[in-house]
Amino acid sequence: MSMPALTNDSAPKIVSPLSAPVVSASIVSMNPRQPPRAERYVKLAREAAVRIVPPLIVLALFLLIWELLCRRSGSALPPPSRVFNDTRDLIFDPFFDNGGIDKGLFWHISASLQRVALGYSLAAIVGVALGTLVGQSVWAMRGLDPIFQVLRTIPPLAWLPLSLAAFRDGQPSAIFVIFITSIWPIIINTAVGIRNIPQDYRNVAAVVQLNPLEFFAKIMIPAAAPYIFTGLRIGIGLSWLAIVAAEMLIGGVGIGFFIWDAWNSSHISEIILALLYVGIIGFVLDRLIAVVGKVVTRGTAPN
Repeated sequence: MSMPALTNDSAPKIVSPLSAPVVSASIVSMNPRQPPRAERYVKLAREAAVRIVPPLIVLALFLLIWELLCRRSGSALPPPSRVFNDTRDLIFDPFFDNGGIDKGLFWHISASLQRVALGYSLAAIVGVALGTLVGQSVWAMRGLDPIFQVLRTIPPLAWLPLSLAAFRDGQPSAIFVIFITSIWPIIINTAVGIRNIPQDYRNVAAVVQLNPLEFFAKIMIPAAAPYIFTGLRIGIGLSWLAIVAAEMLIGGVGIGFFIWDAWNSSHISEIILALLYVGIIGFVLDRLIAVVGKVVTRGTAPN
């Protein structure tokens, strides 16, 4: 029996790997499609709404309850509507200056912030230095830590009479109160951060033979930075609390004196407005230190 002849059409074709279709490398390595710009904006708007809307709802409910409770006759506190009407001039014209202590809220807040800036800066410098000493030296820790633990429990205003006796002037006395109030959390947190530096870091510093100054700048401060900024955030809050209380007693221009003067004049609405400003500025100062800490520590500092 003769086999059927294979024609070119019926003959099996052998495909060479070299002749196989080649997929474009550009297609394989193509990046995933980026979401349109409109979708990104919608996502950002949703994230912002999640953060902003709940506090606004709580604030609206708080103001509503406050308004309903204080609109009754004989109420000791004014409702929000009356607070706004009584302080309209202070809100919309905070820059007036009629001489003496008759100034707008901007000048009172500015004077308080200047005192806080001086006292807090001194506390930050001295606190980090002493915290580094206590954290690095066992003998310094044993000698100084008990003293620090006793001094930090003294209330801020208890230092004011002593500072007035020493400086005989309200301005340096207020700065000293800020300094002595805010320095303790900075010292304690810095010392804890220095003591918690991993031993591997110290071993590497010994291997590369870093001198004490290089070890301080390249190892100690970067490793302890999250702890340091935690102390700095606590310190800035205590500074703002201390200056408001101190200014009530030393007088002069300042948000604390403004609150005390409003109380003596029975202007309750002005007190409420000033307290609102005090809270907002305290929050801004805390977030400012937090942002600086995030930048310096590259995201390792707590929010």
